[in-house]
Amino acid sequence: MSIVVVGSCNVDFIVPVAGLPAPGETVLGRDHLRAPGGKGANQAVAAARLGSPVTFVGCVGDDELAATIRGALVESGVDLTWLHEVPDTPSGIALITVADGGENTIAVSPGANARLGPAQLDAGLLSSAAVLLAQLEVPLDAVSAAVEAAGGTVLLNPAPARSLPAELLARVDVLIPNRSELGVLADAPEPTTIDEAAAMAKSLTGPSAVVVTLGADGALVVADEVEHVPAVPVDAVDATGAGDAFCGALADALARGSSLLAATRWAVRVAAVSTTQRGAQTGMPRREDVTS
Repeated sequence: MSIVVVGSCNVDFIVPVAGLPAPGETVLGRDHLRAPGGKGANQAVAAARLGSPVTFVGCVGDDELAATIRGALVESGVDLTWLHEVPDTPSGIALITVADGGENTIAVSPGANARLGPAQLDAGLLSSAAVLLAQLEVPLDAVSAAVEAAGGTVLLNPAPARSLPAELLARVDVLIPNRSELGVLADAPEPTTIDEAAAMAKSLTGPSAVVVTLGADGALVVADEVEHVPAVPVDAVDATGAGDAFCGALADALARGSSLLAATRWAVRVAAVSTTQRGAQTGMPRREDVTS
């Protein structure tokens, strides 16, 4: 039931401000926060905290930020055997400005994440994993090579959104886009209703199934049949990382042998609970937090 996550790892620098700066404007913010992030690392932490054995494949630099990234992953029980250190290279960072109303701007410097390639992948590790989970914050050739070598179920979270080659999509078992990513993949405007999202997901060629994350509307499973899974009501305080919590939880459930529909119901619950705590990785729930 092992899970391999191939993806990015960052340190996020977050500055809360009253309002976002206009071009050329300087605004004073409140105390900044520094937190581990990156979609790959977030999803690995999410699955590991739910009790699955998880190996993370990625790259860090040879700087002091690498210790922050490693420490957060180790604390959650993620295997870092295949986390590579790239000499003379900074670790990835995200500079995030968050306004009081929740609107934000984000600038990402990939750093070592951009150095992940097929040479850093181990075919034996990938072929033996029950589930491979990947995203698009690392070079596409690394993602394609990982998918090609995978022996189990392949999950792809197509974020950040971009068009993808048909040969890659054809090897994906479950594609996990949100509304905007679905629109990019379908080369169409973002769907505004669940029916539109279902029709758009059906139009995609390649993946065996598509699970569309809908935020406060839950998720949509588009496979042989279409099923809408409603959201779970919670007192949300921070939705940061909820999509990553969903992906990690979906991988966790599928690795344990759940059906795609049952796995999606589990992932919706985990994502909802993740919004009741602040932070991306710090907000990822443990299994007992969801089942209690």
